[in-house]
Parts: sequence; structure tokens; C-alpha cells
Amino acid sequence: MKFQQLPLGARFEFEGRVYVKVGPMAASAEDGGGQRLIPRWAVLKPLDGAAGATPKRPARQLDEAAVTAAFEAYHAACARLLDEACTDVDRGMALRTGLARARGRFLQALEQARCG
Repeated sequence: MKFQQLPLGARFEFEGRVYVKVGPMAASAEDGGGQRLIPRWAVLKPLDGAAGATPKRPARQLDEAAVTAAFEAYHAACARLLDEACTDVDRGMALRTGLARARGRFLQALEQARCG
């Protein structure tokens, strides 16, 4: 378990010593040995069931219609900018075709995520 996953006050073992989390990056040794910064990479052994004390975030839910509307607004803005930036008609058509294909792939992926 990583240090940032522990709640304040949680007991854990690190490098053979028992500590209590007292801050976002600090722990106090239970044997009175003072405080210590715990590195992010440290793998800790939670004690006293501290692992279960970490609240899990619920899965984030997005409104499909809102995502689609935001994407369509983004796509329209990209198309306008493309039209303004491209003076070569043939190149502009090729770029618009590529943009339309990318839009189709995005919408297809969104549909697969909804159904999958």
C-alpha cells in the first residue's frame, strides 16, 4: 500500500519500524523515534486494518448526451479553424475528410463503450 492511500492516524510498518501517519508526507515513529518523511515510492504494510479504512471513490459517471454535445461543439470549432487556416482547396478537402474520419472513430468508440 502507498502512503497517500493511508488515512491520517493509520498505523503502518516501514523498513522494520512501526509508524503513525501524522500528515500528508510525514509519519511519527511509535517508539518515540521522531518524525520521518515517507517517500511516495515506499511500499508500506498497513496495521490494524488500515487498508480497509481508505474510502473508495465511486466510479465517475458521465452523461453520454453531454459528452456527445461537447464533442460536436469541439469538432465544429476544429472544422471552422481548419477552413480559416487552409487556403489550398484540395488540401482543405483532404484535411476535412481526415477530420470527419476521426470524428467517426470517436463516435464509434463512444458507442462501443456504452454497449460494452
